[in-house]
Amino acid sequence: MITKRIIPCLDVKNGRVVKGVNFEGLNDVSSPVELARYYSENGADELVFYDITASFEGRQLFTDILCETTKTVFIPVTVGGGINNVADFDRVLKCGADKVSVNSGAIRNPDLIGEAAKLYGDQCVVLSVDVKRKDGEFRVFAKGGREDTGMEAISWIKRCVDSGAGEVVVNSIDTDGVKGGFDLKMLEAVCNAVSVPVIASGGAGSIEHFITLFNTLPKVDAGLAASIFHFGEVSINDLKETMANNGIPTRLTGKEIR
Repeated sequence: MITKRIIPCLDVKNGRVVKGVNFEGLNDVSSPVELARYYSENGADELVFYDITASFEGRQLFTDILCETTKTVFIPVTVGGGINNVADFDRVLKCGADKVSVNSGAIRNPDLIGEAAKLYGDQCVVLSVDVKRKDGEFRVFAKGGREDTGMEAISWIKRCVDSGAGEVVVNSIDTDGVKGGFDLKMLEAVCNAVSVPVIASGGAGSIEHFITLFNTLPKVDAGLAASIFHFGEVSINDLKETMANNGIPTRLTGKEIR
């Protein structure tokens, strides 16, 4: 059985890691370089690095802080923010990213996913989707959750996977930062629609929320969180030990645990 991944998320604004609630009220947390090093040395399976205002501000992702961050870690890093064309993919990969996450750029140009997948392989292309309930459906939002696209989320995700996205990060705006648990209904709908790895994001507030996630939705491949790791509310090693004790396949100190 494939091990379940635990992935801290670094939301970066102006060179600093920030965190808010429901994508709003952002507060300063730490240096992305320092946090990335800490997670790399303390059990994280991967890292996600988002330049969260790049798309909204209409600029390219800041590469200086990214290069400095990737040099400090020895685990896979997914990078997103301001990815609008294959040149952006190339630039970010040359900065040390292992995978590239695309969100608003794919909404503006749906062909981007297919173009990038042909150049770099499906495994390199990660679709990140910010989803919120509206008018009785799951709706896709763009520009860091600021703009309602009017698109139904499940059909959009399926379309992007069919085009070549090799992984999907589902960011629930409704549960983001609330710490009440992952959005299981939303994640179940995505898992039933696609066969590529699905990463759950938004809502983690305790170790138990991860246990519930993986036991309820075994198709979910990874759990992503930010503030509970950033502020020391949950230790990744403690989380993984609890996962192992609950029969959830995981890796701890470099060893696979079942």
